[in-house]
Amino acid sequence: MAAKKKPAEITAYKAFDKNLSCRGFQYEVGKTYEHDGAVIICSSGFHACENPLDVLNYYDLIDSRFAIVKASGEISHQDGDSKIASAKITVEAELKLPEFIGAAVNWMIANVKGKESAASGYGSKLAASGYDSKLAASGYGSKLAASGYYSKLAASGNDSNLAASGCGSNLAASGNDSKLAASGNDSNLAASGYGSKLAASGDYSKLAASGYGSNLAASGYGSNLAASGYYSKLAASGNYSKLAASGNDSNLAASGDYSNLAASGYDSKAKAGENGAIALAYHDGKRARFAVGYVGEDGIKADTWYRADASTGKLVEAA
Repeated sequence: MAAKKKPAEITAYKAFDKNLSCRGFQYEVGKTYEHDGAVIICSSGFHACENPLDVLNYYDLIDSRFAIVKASGEISHQDGDSKIASAKITVEAELKLPEFIGAAVNWMIANVKGKESAASGYGSKLAASGYDSKLAASGYGSKLAASGYYSKLAASGNDSNLAASGCGSNLAASGNDSKLAASGNDSNLAASGYGSKLAASGDYSKLAASGYGSNLAASGYGSNLAASGYYSKLAASGNYSKLAASGNDSNLAASGDYSNLAASGYDSKAKAGENGAIALAYHDGKRARFAVGYVGEDGIKADTWYRADASTGKLVEAA
């Protein structure tokens, strides 16, 4: 059930399609828009999310554009996540992938800071700022945050939120719809629940998700992303990143140079940056095979979606 809130100004995050439009409405960075009429969540008004990762509940990780916005006037909140509808919205600035991930980390840390340091109950909040901290929560809806180096965070409940800003942090969530974000280098993130969201902005980070429909994003160089569930989405913007998906219908995108992308599930798509390598599985009717291509060779282009053509055994441009 939606709840009304008195007029206020809220910093939030919004996603758009590649043309910076949302549900047919065209936006521009720096512009302010006002809605004439009732503000009803999921029905009318301008929509955004206070938690950046909640945006991925409504827009695709790979082909969307993101921005930080200011929502004001009459505001309607949604139960279940941080989605809001507002009478007025200002698109302040577009966020690149590293900035979007950083915003997610900062949001989650800010929203659990100063809460309980250990808990097993539902809806608990855990926060630690010291080095080598360890946080664990088994209840549903838990929120964990650590700003110290080498922190370890684990949550087994559904809808958990985990964030770490220190280098070398380890984050793991087994519940569905969990959200994990790390900004330090060499961080490790793992989620086994369906629809989980993982984001890392540090170099050499490792992200793994086993649930269907998971979203993985890394902006640092040399990051490793792996997803085993169907319909997973993997995106990396740093050079020398490695992306692997074993589920069918997965999407892999790497914008950095010299990245490697491989999908062993059928009907997957991939696009790579300059000097990238792509391997996509297909079945020729007798056995599984791979269609392999290298950006810059045999007509394979950078930043272009490809799929495996079972009739030719080659990569072809995908719609």
